[in-house]
Amino acid sequence: MQGGKITDEAALAPLLRQAFRPLFLLGGLFSAGAMLLWGLALAGWISLDPYQNVLFWHQHEMIFGFVAAIIVGFLLTAVQNWAGIRATHGGELLVLVLVWLGGRGLMLLGAGLPPALVAAVDLAFLPLAAWYFGSIVLAAGNTRNLFFIPLLLLLMVCNGLMHAGAILNRFELVQYGSLNAIWLVTLVMAIVSGRVLPMFTANGTGTTKMEPLIWLDRAALGCLWLIFALHFLALTPRLPPTLLALLFALAALLHLLRILRLRFWITLRVPLLWSLHAAALFIPFGLALFAARYAGLPVTHSTAVHALTAGAMGSMILSMMARVSLGHTGRPLQPHPLMTLAFALVIGAAVLRLAAPSLLSGSLTTWYLLAIGAWVLAYLAYSLLYLPLLTRPRPDGRPG
Repeated sequence: MQGGKITDEAALAPLLRQAFRPLFLLGGLFSAGAMLLWGLALAGWISLDPYQNVLFWHQHEMIFGFVAAIIVGFLLTAVQNWAGIRATHGGELLVLVLVWLGGRGLMLLGAGLPPALVAAVDLAFLPLAAWYFGSIVLAAGNTRNLFFIPLLLLLMVCNGLMHAGAILNRFELVQYGSLNAIWLVTLVMAIVSGRVLPMFTANGTGTTKMEPLIWLDRAALGCLWLIFALHFLALTPRLPPTLLALLFALAALLHLLRILRLRFWITLRVPLLWSLHAAALFIPFGLALFAARYAGLPVTHSTAVHALTAGAMGSMILSMMARVSLGHTGRPLQPHPLMTLAFALVIGAAVLRLAAPSLLSGSLTTWYLLAIGAWVLAYLAYSLLYLPLLTRPRPDGRPG
């Protein structure tokens, strides 16, 4: 029986042996390519005619094309450790990847196609991923991780709301779906980073693991759940701005304390660690910007949102992809030296995007293009450096 498993594994293309392999590689390439196209269109150097319009395409694809692919790749890889059952691979994984690719192709080139067709193909990815994930955790009785299933389905709902808003020409519905998706992804980042950062930090620095404070974790995550619920139920316009400012400020403080307890300063010699800590710090920073905005300070909605998207998501995804790709291909957790530059570039891209509207003089478009260029270089570096690892078998001969 064991021999049969080895033969089956050997016959399987390495790229289809675990979900992180194709989804991280294609997601990284897509992120660089989509951002490059956005920058060229923003500068007026190309005319882009995607499904709906360029702004909708950029807003949608960075969340539901790029971020969703990485979340699914991570979950369908991590669930193998959580459940002790071989995760999605082979033909099932190929179907999932083809569905994702179909959505990306139609979103970019489907301007003349029926909107319902484009939406249907694009919307199929997340529920299919939830089905695969749910089948594994239910088979293993791994109830602790069942909550990721409704999270994936809620992300699908947010995607559907964006499509509905575009089809009905209701911009506020597009924004409603987009913002709620951002809060859901922020929740995923806070949950996952809270689980893995203490262990990663202890292992990477050779120090004692910092045990979580249950009350702090519950309060910090509870605030994020409340923020999502208020937005999803469209209650924020009915609440006093002062109350919202206090809620966001409390959430920012709790998440800052949660991260600072892990002692960021002891990670500065370990790129795979300081990059994760820096990414996690963008979460309380983004929450603080929302608090400032509701308090009446001159902070735009776009700036606060980009602290969570360009900042937290962009940085955390790159760092997690670099780490997971090494660990799950059986390599030492020692990234190529150029990845240190890539981590700095993606953080720099976020800082430029956030600072440009208020702190930097000169052409706003120029600063945005510099930020886009830094992002593209960072994700191209990951894609090119990790291509050999993701497309070759594990050197230790283990499955995956």
